[in-house]
Amino acid sequence: MKTYWVYMMQSANGRALYTGVTNNLDRRVREHKDGCGSAFTARYKCHKLVYYEDFGLIDQAIVREKEIKNMTRASKEELIDTINPERIDLFES
Repeated sequence: MKTYWVYMMQSANGRALYTGVTNNLDRRVREHKDGCGSAFTARYKCHKLVYYEDFGLIDQAIVREKEIKNMTRASKEELIDTINPERIDLFES
């Protein structure tokens, strides 16, 4: 069974958040950290993984990604707080 991930990357200064979906979280986070994950994450230096959820179906993951992208900044911050209130880089922990 495949796993799909919805995740959020944050800039070092905490001002920018990027939400994405992938079938390989390790590879995708490495791409973001290397500056080739997306133009947005490269431009705003969103290199810190602060949130993720896993799904068994890509359709579920895409629906959740869209939900998160439509949230207010405050709601996204609250969501991150549910698993990572210290905003540590979950990729390095």
